[in-house]
Amino acid sequence: MTLVSCVLETGRTHQIRVHMKHIGHPLFNDARYGGDLILKGTTFTKYKQFVDNCFKILPRQALHAKTLGFTHPTTGEMMRFDTELPQDMKDAIEKWRGYSKSNMLGEEDE
Repeated sequence: MTLVSCVLETGRTHQIRVHMKHIGHPLFNDARYGGDLILKGTTFTKYKQFVDNCFKILPRQALHAKTLGFTHPTTGEMMRFDTELPQDMKDAIEKWRGYSKSNMLGEEDE
């Protein structure tokens, strides 16, 4: 699991999702592009249970637009909108961070 920040050049539909799938790293819990499956690493029962719990915490694709902008079609004004990370994504990220730390220390899976 990797937290990635992307800057898009265009507003093409599914741009991030398609590119991440193409390089073998689909977005977490993205059913359309295979991110709802355990693709790499172990499939041991404890790990699978951990991932399934994360799917429940974040029951949608892990994709969030921090900033969106466009030129208003009538006024020509540049419009910009910023939003914070949703709570379900924050919760999933913290769960994965805890998992990573416990595994680096050789502790049992959560």
